[in-house]
Amino acid sequence: MTLLEILEFPDPRLRTTAKPVKNVDGKIADLADQMQEAMYAAPGIGLAATQVNVHLELIVVDVSEDKDSPFVLINPSIISTEGELETAEGCLSVPGFFEPVNRAEFITVDAINKAGDTFTMEASGLLAVCIQHEMDHLKGKLFVDYLSSTKRQMIRKKLLKQQKQR
Repeated sequence: MTLLEILEFPDPRLRTTAKPVKNVDGKIADLADQMQEAMYAAPGIGLAATQVNVHLELIVVDVSEDKDSPFVLINPSIISTEGELETAEGCLSVPGFFEPVNRAEFITVDAINKAGDTFTMEASGLLAVCIQHEMDHLKGKLFVDYLSSTKRQMIRKKLLKQQKQR
């Protein structure tokens, strides 16, 4: 299987708002599997469909040390948040940069799994941060949007320079 290409900032396709998945079928399950493979290969702890130029509400996350506890969230919706946590976030679409971002420390999420079943899950700490980060991608938002415009422009210039050198 060919690895999916992960788009990099400032690619304008990363700003596309994802659409809800209408039918959870084999194609969606295959996409989730391919996204997981790309996430692990990168290596990363989360990936949104938007990052692989598929504009559907689908994210995969795995914050476990052994990379053996993946979650697939289709049409995810945060139904409650609590607390605040500042963490140094990175992103597969913004490689090599880690910056402090504030997120909710505890979240409750409604979603659909790749078998088509709805579920509700509670997440805290790194898992909660990762889910919120990936859900931002579905809205066309990146973690650099939480930074000052000066910092965002510096990162943009450095990444464009790296991309030209490839």
